[in-house]
Amino acid sequence: MEVYRRKEHADRLQFVDISAPEFDPTSYGSTLAAFMREMHAIDQERHVYRGVDAFRAIWLAFPASPWYSLLAALVALPGLHLLAGLAYWCFARIRKFLPENHSTCRNGTCGLHGDRPPP
Repeated sequence: MEVYRRKEHADRLQFVDISAPEFDPTSYGSTLAAFMREMHAIDQERHVYRGVDAFRAIWLAFPASPWYSLLAALVALPGLHLLAGLAYWCFARIRKFLPENHSTCRNGTCGLHGDRPPP
């Protein structure tokens, strides 16, 4: 999410800390466990997008970016949408087991190699 936060999005995206005590997942018809399990995006009409559809909604918030527009168009294709959904479902299940090393974070950039400075 930090990558998207740093990009110019003309305030079309608002980032919410779902671990904050004041966050109420039930107001979106979901549970905190569901929010923690996969990516969510919520539009101005309070429609909730999950998983790959959430990424597509985020990419569409960058209309000036031809790359994000292309990704959004590609992932909308039925066959690719199914494959992307399956890949994301697998990734979401193993994400908690992936290594994290926040001690190497500098200037908002993090790496896994604590013995080397970030490029």
